[in-house]
Amino acid sequence: MSEQTPKFKVTIDNITIEVPAGTTILNAAREIGGDVTPPAMCYYSKLEGSGGKCRTCLVEVSKGSEKDPRPMPKLVASCRTTVMDGMEVKNMTSPKVVEARKGVVEMQLLNHPLDCPVCDQAGECHLQDLSYEHGSSTTRTEFERTTFSQEDIGEYIQLHKTRCILCYRCVFAANQLTGKREHGVLMRGDHAEISTFIGKALENEFIGNVIDVCPVGALTDKTFRFKNRVWFTKPVDAHRNCPTCSGKTRLWMRGEEVFRVTARKDKWGEVEEWICNDCRFHKKQASDWVIEGPSKIDRHSVISQNHYQGAVEAQPELVNEIIGKNPKLLFDIHEVSDVNREEIDLSKINGPAHSDNFLANQKAKHERKLKVGRNK
Repeated sequence: MSEQTPKFKVTIDNITIEVPAGTTILNAAREIGGDVTPPAMCYYSKLEGSGGKCRTCLVEVSKGSEKDPRPMPKLVASCRTTVMDGMEVKNMTSPKVVEARKGVVEMQLLNHPLDCPVCDQAGECHLQDLSYEHGSSTTRTEFERTTFSQEDIGEYIQLHKTRCILCYRCVFAANQLTGKREHGVLMRGDHAEISTFIGKALENEFIGNVIDVCPVGALTDKTFRFKNRVWFTKPVDAHRNCPTCSGKTRLWMRGEEVFRVTARKDKWGEVEEWICNDCRFHKKQASDWVIEGPSKIDRHSVISQNHYQGAVEAQPELVNEIIGKNPKLLFDIHEVSDVNREEIDLSKINGPAHSDNFLANQKAKHERKLKVGRNK
């Protein structure tokens, strides 16, 4: 009989949880959830070797363990630091962490363009969320930003190197999913950039997944570019019998039109199951899919503010209503307003309507209800 993995108790922002030995601080915090969880831009639980590059998940370890209660001298990357029994960690309760995270965000935005109004990633961009939640409202940089030209690195993928934060997620995804990587990080230091090898393109049955793992708008879907804003579309879960992948996807629809297809993601923005290029780029008809229903968006974002019920229903044709074929818009305000219908008719008031009219009729209505109640 195999021995069970020992459990360690760790306290994060004054909340204690018990996790298996070998669990990182970040994953322990994710089990707690909420503001206790540090943000992460490069770590991806499904990609081996990811993490430790963006430094956004820095935390303060105020107590190393029960055996060695000394605090760690510096902030540590929670995605690469495993918990110890009795460890105490500070995330949002540490002024050091809050200040350090502002500096990290400032570094990531050093050359990042301010093109959110035209970026397809806007509304679901993790860097956008990070800058609002942990960044500073001002910048100290005055020099010209480094810029790159856009590159078509495949039939369906366009690369904006100016937006890239060198998280390496796409490199790991191409390595581990496709077994044939044609792109990587070139140069070193402040000259480092993501690009393809000379004369190569990203052409592989699963290469479209690099779009899903990118936390910013550096890798974009050319079949969706500038077609619609993500918050105008409705995400629905759907599936199909695909011979290459699981066929479980998320459709982004407006009415009955499918604007794009992506993999389903969990609350941390990580892909649940990888999908193939055929499902992602070629199946853009609602008839290609068995629609399961509206997607549940756990992650806090502008998408989660939408109403998903009726997500796959066609939008109403307002033109016919406006020109009179189906004149539902030409309603009588007295028929749709409880105030105007039941309490007061504005057309019978001598002079302008004001609060006194409303309050007087509210009082009269209340007295009528009391009278009816007494009669019963």
